[in-house]
Amino acid sequence: MKYCIVIIDGASGWPLPERGGRTCLELANTPNLDRMAKEGILGLVQTVPKGMEPSSACACMSIMGYDPKKYYKGRSAIESASMGIPIDKGEVAFRCNLVAVRDGRMRDYSAGHIGDKEAHALVDALNKSLGNSEIHFYPGVSYRHICKIKGHTDTLKATCTPPHDIPNKPIKDYLPQGSGSEFLRDLMARSVEVLRDHPVNKARQSRGEPPAAMIWLFWGSGEIPRLPSFGEAYGLSAAMTSGVDLLRGLAKMAGIDNLNIKGVTDGMDNDNAAQATGALKALEKHDLVFVHIEAPDEAAHGGHIDDKIKAIEQIDREVIGKLLSYKKDSVRLLVLPDHATPIKVQTHVGEPVPFVLRGAGLKPSGAGAFSEKEAKNTGIFIKDGYTILGKLIKGVGSSRCQ
Repeated sequence: MKYCIVIIDGASGWPLPERGGRTCLELANTPNLDRMAKEGILGLVQTVPKGMEPSSACACMSIMGYDPKKYYKGRSAIESASMGIPIDKGEVAFRCNLVAVRDGRMRDYSAGHIGDKEAHALVDALNKSLGNSEIHFYPGVSYRHICKIKGHTDTLKATCTPPHDIPNKPIKDYLPQGSGSEFLRDLMARSVEVLRDHPVNKARQSRGEPPAAMIWLFWGSGEIPRLPSFGEAYGLSAAMTSGVDLLRGLAKMAGIDNLNIKGVTDGMDNDNAAQATGALKALEKHDLVFVHIEAPDEAAHGGHIDDKIKAIEQIDREVIGKLLSYKKDSVRLLVLPDHATPIKVQTHVGEPVPFVLRGAGLKPSGAGAFSEKEAKNTGIFIKDGYTILGKLIKGVGSSRCQ
């Protein structure tokens, strides 16, 4: 038996009054997910433990079979691991977004989903102007970067707000607060002068694209968590395909192979078909493959209903359809969002999300479609999200993580 887990990032959400009270999952045309719901087990799972931040870091750690309450140490540490950035004693790492601010308000948490080439040029300028023996910026994917700080561990005590939580809100109300925050606020303020007249931003403005006005620091971490290897914990060899450093970092820490598939990105331009083909090819050598697709979450953060629906439909057609056609009964599938990202709030919430398990040995639960409502109606609920992996593989391996 082979196993495949498809994480449709942020696909779950709330009913939309302007669309007849239906969610994006209900609005999307998803014949393959609906087929899975009819042929498999549909239910709800709590991927984010109660009281923890509703981030992809916590949620995806759960889906991968690791209890966030035991292993989670902060998102920037995971992304640092992916990028090969060590965090030594006395050092801390913060996620460093390039953001668009206009009239004192957060206009775009991603600076218009700035491309890697332009973003890396801006990060280079930040290092030249603000970098020193205490501060260093590391370029990541698109708007997502890392700022490592030495000798100011008190910054971890600061209360920081993710920029995607405050769309169009005054940034002065959400700057870092509390102990250690002064250092962070000063660094963010100084970044404005560095970026204001940079040629990259001048070019973006000339094209009508939002300039990256400043950096935004949040998700601080002081150490990289140590995860038991996936092979030792579950007795299976595994691979990961994702367009973001977070998932690649989790995979790296768990000893899971990261697949290099051309065309895999973090947005609507993701080559879903290539990702599915690459995942199936990886199953020839691995027991389990994780397929993470970011596009629905990015669309929801931007408040774009139609893009979120389109992303879900593309995944259904180009990924789920291809997986279902592969060697029937030889692959057991798990498909689910990591968390909900409702259009109304444009950020993550920690409520349960729908999941569907389909494959040999799994008795159908009698659902009619893949949606939040249908999943709730089955009455099936998994309280501890990190146990869902064991339900997929039905106890294969020792699973010390549980």
